[in-house]
Amino acid sequence: MSGPRTEAIVVAAGRGERLGASGGKAFVSLLGQPMLVHTLRAVEACPVVARIVLVVPADRVTAAGEVIRAFQLTRVHEVVPGGDERQDSVARGLARVGEAEVVLVHDGARPLVRPEVIAAVARAAAETGAASAGIPMRETVKAVEAGEAVRTEDRARFWIARTPQAFWTPLLREAHRRASQDGFRGADDAVLVERLGRTVRMVEDSPTNVKITVPDDLRLAEAYLGGARTVTRTGMGVDAHRLVPGRPLRLGGVEIPHPLGLAGHSDADVLLHAVMDALLGAAAMGDIGTYFPPGDPAYKDADSLGLLQRVGGMLAASGWTVAHLDAVVLAEAPRIAPHVPEMRERIGAALGIDGATVSIKATTTEGMGAVGRGEGITAYAVATVSRAG
Repeated sequence: MSGPRTEAIVVAAGRGERLGASGGKAFVSLLGQPMLVHTLRAVEACPVVARIVLVVPADRVTAAGEVIRAFQLTRVHEVVPGGDERQDSVARGLARVGEAEVVLVHDGARPLVRPEVIAAVARAAAETGAASAGIPMRETVKAVEAGEAVRTEDRARFWIARTPQAFWTPLLREAHRRASQDGFRGADDAVLVERLGRTVRMVEDSPTNVKITVPDDLRLAEAYLGGARTVTRTGMGVDAHRLVPGRPLRLGGVEIPHPLGLAGHSDADVLLHAVMDALLGAAAMGDIGTYFPPGDPAYKDADSLGLLQRVGGMLAASGWTVAHLDAVVLAEAPRIAPHVPEMRERIGAALGIDGATVSIKATTTEGMGAVGRGEGITAYAVATVSRAG
């Protein structure tokens, strides 16, 4: 994991009266699953977040634990009871954050947050001390008094603040301490930090990261997650590594007998690296270096199948489904074809898709270039993904 250690507080202690929720807003069903599950999956899909502290109504702590176990949410470290107001709930979660240098706060009622936005906000906070997701105003803004417009504001100056928000942990703790001391109540955590004279870096959010407050919001979220219109995108990935002695040769998650292996920081599986970049490119979510930086000790000799599974989780959390993968491996030796069926099966299992949707081909360069001289292996991949538009 690169950069400073980051932990998240997911605040889900709202009662949801306007939503008609009887067991807490976070437990309302969204496409057959508690809304909280969608939110936690999105946060867990962001590799930047080491662990999560979940804050729920005091009488729902046990129920939250059951949901976490049932849906195999692995990065929730602790469930704590919330307070009377959101600010109190964040403070209780903050008290349970461990040695994190950066703490990220996200509302459990925003289940459509994208992992790449979470990562961007966390990085901005690591650089500046405070950051917030938000949407710049794109419509005309009027100042209104007694029901009448009295002036038109410069909309370029205004953003709508959202979560996630992230801060240096000591800074957010001091902001909460001062607010408590002064009896100040803020609409979000950013305003508490602003009271200390600090600025907050704004990071543009996805328009779909709506907050679920009333039934119409729930219907909108359901439409985003499972609407009738489908968006299909295609991405391409390529990777190449040298062949060296003393390394196992892994391709497509399969160890292949060969006197030489691929050199790299992880297991150097060029096929899986190309597939991951193709998937991330199709979803416009960056590249594998964004999430698994080369040289990071956390990924020394890492199993690329595990990294592929995490990339698949990130895409799933953003609503993307993998429709098809097509890859080609360029190598003079060894013969790849005998191992292709197992590669397809393992890639499919890592992504939770049918191996029949994974195509892998192998060829040589007829002795031309570095690959032709047996100095390395290159892989290309094309991925097709889709989601509700």
